Amino acid sequence: MKFFPPLQQAVLLRRYKRFLADVRLPSGIDVTIHCPNTGSMRNCLAEGKPLWFSTSDNPKRKYSRTWEVATTSAGDLAGIKSAYANKLTVDAIASGLIQELQGYKLQRTEVRYGEERSRIDIMLQNEGEPSCYVEVKSVTLREDTASRANRGLFPDSVSARGSKHLRELMAVQAQGHRAVLLFCVQNNGIASVAPADEHDPLYGKLLRQAVAVGVEVYAYGANVSAEGIELVRPLPVFLD
Repeated sequence: MKFFPPLQQAVLLRRYKRFLADVRLPSGIDVTIHCPNTGSMRNCLAEGKPLWFSTSDNPKRKYSRTWEVATTSAGDLAGIKSAYANKLTVDAIASGLIQELQGYKLQRTEVRYGEERSRIDIMLQNEGEPSCYVEVKSVTLREDTASRANRGLFPDSVSARGSKHLRELMAVQAQGHRAVLLFCVQNNGIASVAPADEHDPLYGKLLRQAVAVGVEVYAYGANVSAEGIELVRPLPVFLD
């Protein structure tokens, strides 16, 4: 996924009201830009460090600039727009990178399913065979531990929605379908992924339950730059 036109650089001053950030342009002018990530953005709010933004020519927008790439507190580049995770995964399936999800003739996105009224990010199908339900989660939080460096954690705060999706995946697995959770890692510094038990212990508990009943879990890491973002490598997932 290439950024076109190319992104522009600024320096982060502060992020506030969830949707807004003040930045300083190379000219020295301070402007307000749109922040498309409403989460905690833990470790992605490094004030005084570079970020990159896109600019829209839509006259109806109050803020024409949108934050796309951050410099984390560890100095890594991270794609903060979680909405890109689905597109990155779809592209990686189409290119053959995600080998675990090859061999399906039909691909649909945002399909309604489940007793909790969810939408599955990607549904893969072959006629006459069980469907493959793929839930995609964007990972940007990196926290180094004594036992493992460069570990990516999900979620970065309590995620009731994430727990709901795990319950839905377990339900479709029990119905005989294939259920997959895929972590789309938009942080250059992350080398593995694990549940963020410290930030959301319920999610970690449900994730381990899901794996125990047959839900498949994979992680793929991206190259993030001011030119674009692309999934390029599988990463290990640790549940210990």
